[in-house]
Amino acid sequence: MDLFAKRVGLIDTENAFKIGPLIRAVEEQGKEVIKCNLGEPDFPVPEFIKEEVKGQLDRDNTHYCDPQGIPSLRAAVAKQLAETRGIRATPDRVVVFPGAKPPIGLCQQTYCDPGDEIIYPSPGFPIYESFINYVGARPVPLHLSEERNFSFSGVDIGPLITQKTKMIILNFPSNPTGGVASAEQLRDLADVIQRRCSPDIRVFSDEVYEQIIFDDNEHHSISSCPGMEEITILVSGASKSFSWTGGRIGWALFPTVEEAEVFRNLNINYFSCIPPYNQEGARIALESPLSQDAIRKMVTIFQERREIVVDGLNAIEGILCQKPKGAFYAFPNISEVCGNLGIFDAFRSLPPNIRGKTSPSTLFQMFLLFEHQVATMDRKSFGRIGAENFHYLRLSFATDTESLREGLRRISRACGDREGFRRFFHRGERLY
Repeated sequence: MDLFAKRVGLIDTENAFKIGPLIRAVEEQGKEVIKCNLGEPDFPVPEFIKEEVKGQLDRDNTHYCDPQGIPSLRAAVAKQLAETRGIRATPDRVVVFPGAKPPIGLCQQTYCDPGDEIIYPSPGFPIYESFINYVGARPVPLHLSEERNFSFSGVDIGPLITQKTKMIILNFPSNPTGGVASAEQLRDLADVIQRRCSPDIRVFSDEVYEQIIFDDNEHHSISSCPGMEEITILVSGASKSFSWTGGRIGWALFPTVEEAEVFRNLNINYFSCIPPYNQEGARIALESPLSQDAIRKMVTIFQERREIVVDGLNAIEGILCQKPKGAFYAFPNISEVCGNLGIFDAFRSLPPNIRGKTSPSTLFQMFLLFEHQVATMDRKSFGRIGAENFHYLRLSFATDTESLREGLRRISRACGDREGFRRFFHRGERLY
């Protein structure tokens, strides 16, 4: 009898966390690592939110609460979504989760039977793909091309839709590409989805980066398109907008009250409830007039860093990087660098059992970390299926400006360090 159920081997992971022990191993050697791996704002939680949480603790608001989410937070979420999306959001359709991540897997297991198909963006947040095999569904990656600014329209998604399509995942602003959807683009997608899909389709719209938008771009939601509120699960949370990743407060607006009740019951089974004091903190974050100023200051600094990082990357021979419109990531193309350093040849020389665990961008990622002390994420960390011939890195610019400048200097040195890569590769350690 095997110790683990077979399904345990079907779930993947999020490498942004997996790389943590590797960073610590480098730091234990007395080396400073420039951390561009985690998608976590490096700003403190705004003071007025912290004061609310502390006050709730002082009032002993520390006990069980409604598994669907406390009424005050659900009302605040519904109000915010209704005002910003122009939809009829109601508190009884809102469910609060420990972060915006749990709805990804919970929705897949709730709506999809074995054999049902899930369309999702690739590159995209890794948990989209991670859960699909685990729940027995069939992954259908929508590969985004650099030539089209990592964007897509109804023409792209239409051919992927079949009678078995049960869920379509959208993510704007996007992780890892920083893509932002226009209202026209979303209307086109909505038109194709409504014409081609079953009425039982569910569109999972991950909008957790909704507040982090640059230049003159605006955030638009597919739920705002006519007829889409009835089939869209709209997901967001406090982690990114309020720099509160550790607070673990996310939420979803479901198309119907009946669906929300199903997820309330899942919360009961998995979590019992989410800490009420943190929920009250999220409620004040949504309601306070101080929030927009705090968000604006953070986004302004992110935009300044974006200019430094994108310009710095494009100044390095062999790297091409588009300018993200939202979120806080750069997603440079490193194909030429991989060729210049001999990484493609090195990759092809690996035995099949090792080659299957790594990729050219992974080799460069590990070379950067262990030889030049810069932590980044490789392309296959954002969707493995069909990604073999795409060579990119994700750099988070949610770290201080001087560290980013130093990171760029180190990346530049690494891109010209062919002999250093040869030595690293021939040691045969940390290749994946």
